[in-house]
This record gives sequence, C-alpha cells and structure tokens, in this order.
Amino acid sequence: MIVNQARYHDGQRLPCDDIGATMADIRSGGGSDFLWIGMRDPSSASFEEVADQLGLHALAVEDSVKGDERPKIEQYGDAFFAVLRPLRYVEETSDVESGEIMVFWGPDYIVTIRRGEASPLAGLRSRLEERNHPLQHGPWGVLHAIVDFVVDQYLAIEDELQTDLEEIEARVFSPDQRVDSGEIYALKREVLEFKRASLPLARPLTQLVGATSPVPTEELRLLFRDVVDHLSLVNDNTESQDRLLSDVLSAHLAQVGVQQNQDMRKISAWAAMAALPTMVAGVYGMNFEGMPELIASVDVSGHEVYYGYPLALLAMVLICLGLYRLFKRSGWL
Repeated sequence: MIVNQARYHDGQRLPCDDIGATMADIRSGGGSDFLWIGMRDPSSASFEEVADQLGLHALAVEDSVKGDERPKIEQYGDAFFAVLRPLRYVEETSDVESGEIMVFWGPDYIVTIRRGEASPLAGLRSRLEERNHPLQHGPWGVLHAIVDFVVDQYLAIEDELQTDLEEIEARVFSPDQRVDSGEIYALKREVLEFKRASLPLARPLTQLVGATSPVPTEELRLLFRDVVDHLSLVNDNTESQDRLLSDVLSAHLAQVGVQQNQDMRKISAWAAMAALPTMVAGVYGMNFEGMPELIASVDVSGHEVYYGYPLALLAMVLICLGLYRLFKRSGWL
C-alpha cells in the first residue's frame, strides 16, 4: 500500500492527490519538480497500478514483485532500479534481521518500496523535508539519503557484532567460563547474514562514483563516494570478524578435543587402578585348595593367625596407591 506520496518543488513539499495527473503536470512543466511515492509491502495489483502510471520497466517490476533479491543497481534507459538490504540488530537475542528496500527512480520521480520490519524509512522523509537541501538534488538526492541511511545502519550493527565477538573470544580463552560451540556458530551466521546484505552492494555503489557515473552532479558524486568509503570500511571489518570467528571456533573445538583427551586419560587411569585389584581378587576367588596363601599362617601367642586374606588386601591397596602416584606424576590425574 501507499504510505506517503508528495510532489517536491525546490525541496518544498507539495500535495499529490492523483499520481497520474501530478506526473503529467510535472512532465509538461519541464522544471526540476519530482514525485516521491513511498509504499510498504504492496500487493501486486496496487504496485502494478503505480508502475503503469509511471511507466516503470517490466523487468524491474517483475523483480520487485518477486522480492528477495540481492543488493544491486540496474539501469533501464534514463530510469534506474535498486535493491537494498537494510539490517536490524535485536538486542534481546543478538540476532541480525534483514529487510528489503526497492527503489525506482528517474528524472522526475522516485518510488520506495519497503518489505519487512528491518526497513524503517518513515523518519527519513520527515528529516529530509526539515533539512530541505537534499531534496533540492531531486531523486538522486533522495537515493543518496536512503543509501547513506542503510550504510549507517551497517556501521552501527557492525559495532554490535564486534562487541559480541570480543565477548565470546574472551569466554573461549577464559578458564573460568564455558562456551557452547552453538553460540559461536550462531554469531557466525549473523555475520554471514550481514555479509549477504553489505558485500553485494559495494560494486554497484562503486560504479556510481566511477568515470561512467550516471550521477548528474559532482556534489552528489562526492556524497556517494563518502558512502562507498563507509561501506568499504564495514565490509573490511566484517571480513575480519568472519575470519576471526572461524579461528575462535577452531580454537574452541581444539580445546574440546584436548579436554576429551584429558577425560579419557583420567578414565583410563581409574580403570587401570580398578583392573589390577580385580585381577588379584579374581585369582584368590578361584578357591583352589593347593594355593599356599589360603593356608599360610603364623602362631601368635598360641593362636594360629591366617594372614593370606589381609595380605591380599594390603597388596591391592599398595598396587592402587602405586598406580595413583604414577598417573598423578604423568599428568593423567
């Protein structure tokens, strides 16, 4: 549906009741006026009606109706079509959610389509109307404001991801805290979601500041170049975060493997200490009459004392103590 529509003359907002009539008046006047239509989750029927009135290219309309496109900027004659992937950081869950903004613009119009919760543009129009100057650049000025807004979001979210990464890194290498590998993998998925939004945007934005740039004025090209610099910084930092997360995950898995080896050594040591007394007890549990230890005795004050049983127990205890000291000295316990 259409959430806002207005005509702009020298940066000043004018009412727009009928899109077709307003466009006809703008095109017949030959001035710098332009129409800005804002839509949110439009149906196919409502958007096709706007597309017919503005004469939008069929391929761009098809992409916008289908949705879920990669970030890009395409040119159709003197008209352009852009797809942006704004992001939103959810503080409660540390998740990164992506939305979609599609922008159609030409010499005398610009249409913005928002899809998803992570596509806030409601306050942007009012801020531009207060400042007035960006609107004087026409549709290209509005496009710069939108792209700059999205990239500024990237910068803020990249800082949040860096904070989460540093926290997990500290926990991984801290002996007093435990980290689940699922936490590291979840953060890596958030970084990948971030990269899917920011990385594909770098190339089309760079083309806007190149030698064959379609941007009409030098001032606007400088503004877009500043956005490209910010996006390059974001992409470089995100690539570093992705690599560091891979290293942190590998280090964590190595720590888990080392801990498992230590646990297995402890289990083996205790099993060995249990096995030898069991063997001794098994031998004496055979109940053969010919075993001298069963009848071995000593006379104590006229009483015959059989010492085979306590001697066997003492041997078991001494064996266990010897094995315990051996395993303790070797680091198995």
